[in-house]
Amino acid sequence: MTAHIESKKEDIAKIVLMPGDPLRAKYIAENFLEDYKLINSVRNIFGYTGYYKGVRVTVFASGMGIPSIGIYAYELYKFYDVETIIRIGTCGTIHKDVKLLDIILATSAYSLNNFPLLFDGDTDKEYQSTTNLNKKIILKAIELGNSIKSGKILTSDVFDPYVDHEKFMNNFPKDNFLASEMEAFCLFYLAHKLNKEATCLLTVVDSKYDKRSLTSEERQTSLNDMIKLALEATINKN
Repeated sequence: MTAHIESKKEDIAKIVLMPGDPLRAKYIAENFLEDYKLINSVRNIFGYTGYYKGVRVTVFASGMGIPSIGIYAYELYKFYDVETIIRIGTCGTIHKDVKLLDIILATSAYSLNNFPLLFDGDTDKEYQSTTNLNKKIILKAIELGNSIKSGKILTSDVFDPYVDHEKFMNNFPKDNFLASEMEAFCLFYLAHKLNKEATCLLTVVDSKYDKRSLTSEERQTSLNDMIKLALEATINKN
């Protein structure tokens, strides 16, 4: 056990799906996994381990932001021998060709955050996700008939819909970023540092270019597609 995770090592699978919201972890366990059990509830950060089509999988919430995912991803990798973490979350798009409810596969994440510097003196601002894992997700998306977009994303320390978009974007390189979220950069860094695997699937729920209000049914249907894609990709890991 650690200060933040009460699970025994054998309670946690080698593959972890990591939503931000603890209640989404609960939803995934209840709706997608068989023979699941609650393996963590410290600070109401819920973790569940069960089976998807015979493959043992853990779903473990990260909470919001880099400091929170930094704790849970590090402890899972370092102390629980987790090999692969797939972040599954929501994002806002900052790209005119990305639409609401699109699914994005993050090939890298850029951030101004200083987590790597404070963690071990590292100064890079962009880290890649795991290429082989991404290839398996892309192949599974084709098989399932899911349309996904893959590319670079931003990881921000602020919820960018609350700030001036032009000022916000002036802080970053003029690159072809598909979306903005708040956790993936840290996850990719820790995977790089600890020689583990990580990637990130995101559902677009906010757009600078489309101010429609999504219905709860629209959101859930798209999130279910993303969740299923991540789970189906885990089958190829074993």
